[in-house]
Amino acid sequence: MDDEHDIKFRVKQFLVKRFPQVDGRGIADEEPLLETGILDSLGVLDLVGFLEQEFVCEIDDEELLPENFESIDRIADFVARKCPNTPGPIVEP
Repeated sequence: MDDEHDIKFRVKQFLVKRFPQVDGRGIADEEPLLETGILDSLGVLDLVGFLEQEFVCEIDDEELLPENFESIDRIADFVARKCPNTPGPIVEP
C-alpha cells in the first residue's frame, strides 16, 4: 500500500489539474475542501472516479460521506483504509 504521503501527493496533483481554483493558491492537507467550495457534489464524484482508478478500489455509495472527503488528510486516511492493497504509481520508462 502507498503511504499516506504518496496518497496526498497524488490527490493534490489531481485537484490542481482538475480544479483551476486550486492551482496558483495552493492547498493545505487539512484545508476543508467542501466548506471552501473547492469541491462540490460533482467535484466529489470526479474525485471518487479518480480514486477508484488511481488506487484500484471500489467506493460504495454508503461511503460517499462528507467526512471522508473533507480534506486531503481525510481522503488519504480513507484511501489507506479502503484500498490497502493499492499498487504504487505506474512509472513508464
